[in-house]
Amino acid sequence: MRRPEPIARERFLKEDEILVSKTDRRGKITYGNERFIEISGYSEEELLGAPHSIIRHPDMPKVVFKILWDGIQKGNEINAYVKNLAKDGSFYWVFASVTPSFDPESNAIVGYFSVRRAPESPKLEKVLPLYDSLLKAEQRGGVAASEAILDEMLKKEGVSYDEFIHSV
Repeated sequence: MRRPEPIARERFLKEDEILVSKTDRRGKITYGNERFIEISGYSEEELLGAPHSIIRHPDMPKVVFKILWDGIQKGNEINAYVKNLAKDGSFYWVFASVTPSFDPESNAIVGYFSVRRAPESPKLEKVLPLYDSLLKAEQRGGVAASEAILDEMLKKEGVSYDEFIHSV
């Protein structure tokens, strides 16, 4: 499936709306609630079996997804502000909480569960300059360059990524 060209039209979640999706261990979508399907602009048939990255906006720093994948593959819950890309090229911001799903008998990770809600504007405004600098660093020197900037900022603040996200 071809990715749409981003356009400067934003979609918004209402304060009480929740987007839910589930994926297998490789990130292929196995479930999406009605609101997730609706805001993404894709049909359920288009989403099921597609990689969750189908909605990844090119304005998102890749290092955020590296942190997310590193954390959830270790069994941790990870939170992040994420700019998503709808099928028509419009975008929407979410505050995502992603957790691994475990097999009850073996305790092995079998997939991932993501709950997303509308981000609080003042908090998102604090994240945007950071994401902009991370994206520019990635364009110059790859993910390692943005990871170095993020690591330095977190070290200076004395917090983990998750602590930072919750503190903004």
